[in-house]
Amino acid sequence: MKLIIIWLISFHCISFSSKGQAVQKSITHNTQSWVGFISNIFIDQHWFITADLHLRENDFFRSNSFFLGRVGVGYQLNEKLSVVGGYANLLSAPAMSGGKTSSDENRIFQQVQFTSSAKKISIVQRIRNEQRWQAIIVNDQNTGKSKFSNRVRYLLSITIPIFKNKKLPQLVLADEVMLQFGRNIVNNTFDQNRIFTGIRQKITKTLSFDAGYMNVFQQKSNGSSYNRNDTYRLFLYYNLHAKRTTK
Repeated sequence: MKLIIIWLISFHCISFSSKGQAVQKSITHNTQSWVGFISNIFIDQHWFITADLHLRENDFFRSNSFFLGRVGVGYQLNEKLSVVGGYANLLSAPAMSGGKTSSDENRIFQQVQFTSSAKKISIVQRIRNEQRWQAIIVNDQNTGKSKFSNRVRYLLSITIPIFKNKKLPQLVLADEVMLQFGRNIVNNTFDQNRIFTGIRQKITKTLSFDAGYMNVFQQKSNGSSYNRNDTYRLFLYYNLHAKRTTK
């Protein structure tokens, strides 16, 4: 129940913010495809290395939106709770139509993830904090300067079995809200919200995937312009656990 309340409050705050600027706001609709590879490799029973690769394309791979690489070191405190710290780099396609200068973004991140269950439903909650240095591009030229911001992300993901056979797909519902702060963040403390619905399928003991639809609603820096992206997402997950040693 607490999870549902938090989710509803987040969604209500986003809706209220949008309605408050209903007269001025403009929304750009986009269609995108997003593929990602996410891995967790355990060195022992507690320590693990996490690494991600993500590619988001406009329409059906017609042109690039961004490429992201992320790596971190994690510690599994117990079966439900883990912490991770690491580094990520994002390369965004030129924002200007016909532009040639990509925008480089460096990130340091920390996260806490908690997993739980309610009957047969699996629940994942994740809080990720990111320190971001984004290159400032003016008139398709890199100024050599960067904009700093701190972004806090809260993810709630629910996996629901819909078949008795565990080899068949499961239903996934998820929502992630992102808020950002900093001297240069004036009009868009709310950064974006991502709602996902799809299926999760296990391929082997170590490999699985989820596929489905994600709606991304993002506020731009001027506070009155928004992007609403219809995103078709495919994520592959690789999890390799260390073998338990017996004494």
